[in-house]
Amino acid sequence: MVSLRFPFSFSQSRPPNSPSTSRFRSVTICSAAVAAGVGAIAAGVSLSKNSTNPLVQNTFDFLINKLTPNYNDPIWGSLSLAAARPDITESKTGVSFPPVLKDSQQLLGVGLRKKNVMGLKSISVYAFGVYADESDIKKCLSEKYGRLSVAQLKEKDVNEDLMESNVCMTVRLQIVYGRLSIRSVRNAFEESVGDRLQKFGGSDNKELLQSFTSLFKDDIKIPRGSTIDLSKERGYVLRTKIDGKEVGSIQSKLLCRSILDLYIGDAPFDQQVRDNLESNLAPLLND
Repeated sequence: MVSLRFPFSFSQSRPPNSPSTSRFRSVTICSAAVAAGVGAIAAGVSLSKNSTNPLVQNTFDFLINKLTPNYNDPIWGSLSLAAARPDITESKTGVSFPPVLKDSQQLLGVGLRKKNVMGLKSISVYAFGVYADESDIKKCLSEKYGRLSVAQLKEKDVNEDLMESNVCMTVRLQIVYGRLSIRSVRNAFEESVGDRLQKFGGSDNKELLQSFTSLFKDDIKIPRGSTIDLSKERGYVLRTKIDGKEVGSIQSKLLCRSILDLYIGDAPFDQQVRDNLESNLAPLLND
């Protein structure tokens, strides 16, 4: 087992058999069904207008009730959303991220964490996506940045304000290195988060660091495809989930700030994420 010690313009490329292809086929099939239903209803209207026979009228009523689509049904909302918002793919790994988490957190950027092993080989460890709550962005940042273009945002400290403000955010990690152990993750966070805690809060934060790294217990398995969600919630609560299961939460603005700095700070793991983030913030702030 290799022990990894690492700190922690969207690509639209997609594998041939991507989920969005299946969704497109589903929408096409449903559209055909609707067209057939409309034709049947039209025929029923014609019959109804030209007949006083109760049997014909009852048949027409049945067609209306059964073949008219209910657009309030969740399936129609799901089809509309799926067609409008495809998953975003990290181009180097093919890992895809949903455009929205928790109903309101918008995907702002995707990137890749790589690690050099003994200076000889570069390993892709995990892909990651950075999300932020749309309503929180508008509430906390619109007054200061709402009228700025993308180019102007790049000259400002919008990333700093995003990390410091009480905006709900999530960084989702998707494991791509098949031999990664939970111990390697724990050790990596010990090093990288420890450096940020010292940078932003001084040296006396060993207890806070320990409370976070202890969440990654030895019995947890993280094979390729596993997800780790690091979420900053209101009140600066950091909630950690592995494959959808919560493993702990810690209230600390300093810890939230240190975690986010790994991904969108001055020296992020992937500079592309910062570029995407500023580009995708602009329309949300000006909406």
